[in-house]
Amino acid sequence: MPLNPIESIRSPIGTRISAIKSTQSVIRNINAKNALGDEKLLAEIGYKQELKRTFSTWQEFGIAYSIMGLLPSISSLTGTGYTAGPAGFLWSWFVSSIFILSVGISMSELASAIPTSGGLYYWTFYYAPENYRVPISFVIGLSNSMALCAGLVSIAYGNSEEILAAVYLTKDGDFDITRGKIYGVFAACVLAQAICTCLSSKHVAWLQTVSAIANTGLIVIYLIALPVGTSKNLHHFNSAKTIFVEVQNYSNWPIGFQFVLSMMTAVWTIGAFDSCVHMSEEARNASFGVPIGITGSISFCGVVGFFIILCTNACIKKDQIESILNTDTGFPMAQIIYDSLGRKWTIALMSLMSVCQWLMGSSILTALSRQVWAFARDNGLPFASFVKVVDKRLKVPIRAVFFASSVGLILGCLCLAGSAASNALFSLCVSGNYLAWCTPIFLRLTSGKRRFNPGAFYLGHLWSQVNSWITCLWGLFIICICMFPSSIGVTKDTMNYTCAISCGVWLLSAVYYYVYKYKYFHGPCSNLSPEDALDVDDAVPVYQEKNEDLEQKED
Repeated sequence: MPLNPIESIRSPIGTRISAIKSTQSVIRNINAKNALGDEKLLAEIGYKQELKRTFSTWQEFGIAYSIMGLLPSISSLTGTGYTAGPAGFLWSWFVSSIFILSVGISMSELASAIPTSGGLYYWTFYYAPENYRVPISFVIGLSNSMALCAGLVSIAYGNSEEILAAVYLTKDGDFDITRGKIYGVFAACVLAQAICTCLSSKHVAWLQTVSAIANTGLIVIYLIALPVGTSKNLHHFNSAKTIFVEVQNYSNWPIGFQFVLSMMTAVWTIGAFDSCVHMSEEARNASFGVPIGITGSISFCGVVGFFIILCTNACIKKDQIESILNTDTGFPMAQIIYDSLGRKWTIALMSLMSVCQWLMGSSILTALSRQVWAFARDNGLPFASFVKVVDKRLKVPIRAVFFASSVGLILGCLCLAGSAASNALFSLCVSGNYLAWCTPIFLRLTSGKRRFNPGAFYLGHLWSQVNSWITCLWGLFIICICMFPSSIGVTKDTMNYTCAISCGVWLLSAVYYYVYKYKYFHGPCSNLSPEDALDVDDAVPVYQEKNEDLEQKED
């Protein structure tokens, strides 16, 4: 007798799910506090040590701080921040920074418990319900990879705009900034960063120190030079009321909602702190160093960023904000510096920002390549067997570096389609990352609460729970907000296509998994030798066994 239509549909789906369940990786009861060193802990997680551990706690901080690139990032997003006026920009940054720190603390707890380069998708698999852990882990791994790639594109794209803005000022406006020129400079930046990222792990770690010092030096110069120039050339500063109280609206959204949209400056700037997680397998004392890198970089950038905006608010021409937002340079911060310091200082500062932003791109490509390498190691990417190979001499995943940069160059072509496409691509960095960050945190609170064994960084049961729920709500809020357009009356040029691109990435990831990748991706896949795997089996029990013991005791 033939099956009815519903049964004929259910049959292949049920077979597919059964196949997925039968091949998925086991889950072990990982306890970072009891591990005897980084390599032993990594073996408990399921991986052999392939990369050199050269990153100190300071350099873990340095890579996240470098990617945040405080002054260059704020400069790239000045137009977004000032749509709510000086005071709106200042306080939206302050509020956002507090919630972003909440996200960082929750992520730090997970990173301290299970420090691995695959971090987010590994944690998702570890804490998710058995029937769904593999596909959810795959979607999160791909979302995180694409979000970091979008971050690389947005940083390099902003870098190219800064370079061309400096050229525009050098030629006294006798220079046309076209999308073709922007892409050409963008591509040159990405290729140079790829070459730099292929250096040995020791040199890449050293580069984070250089970048942190360069970014800090640039901030100090800015905080001194801008007020001095304003005092000399404009002869006055804005009042305290203008700086702290007057919230203005330079869009057609209601002022309250425009204040919320201006939060995106902080959300985008104080981001990519999961880079510390992706460097876990190159970090010394990772269970401690990675959390300090995450929380330290967020805290420092939140406080210093507040003072950068405060300084800018004091010096900006308050009666010309609208014209500054629409400046011919295409870069509002360049106009603010020009008004206070003149042409030569503007060119000098924009050039320094360009150097720092290039270092930002190099740092995020480093983190992206480690995420791509880790995901390929678990057979989660196309061409995984090729991408996951580590250079034996340098101990660096060179193939992953060039794979990631190639995808970035392809994504960058969307910027040629216009500002709407480029803005949607940049928002993918936010929406994709927040989905990847908050999913394992939510799963740890729900289905995986029994499996969580805290590491060296932990708030304690009560405050950890409270903070993690705040993180989940904030993440959901931000994912929704980044889908909105910058104005109410949308056209094809002003529409925010983030919803289409982000949801498209997530949906296509799920389809790709169920149609093809389920054959190869079964969750995190151990690459330990049989001897090492046997030692781990003896020392670390499979979690399901522990769960059964717990249930028997409860009975």
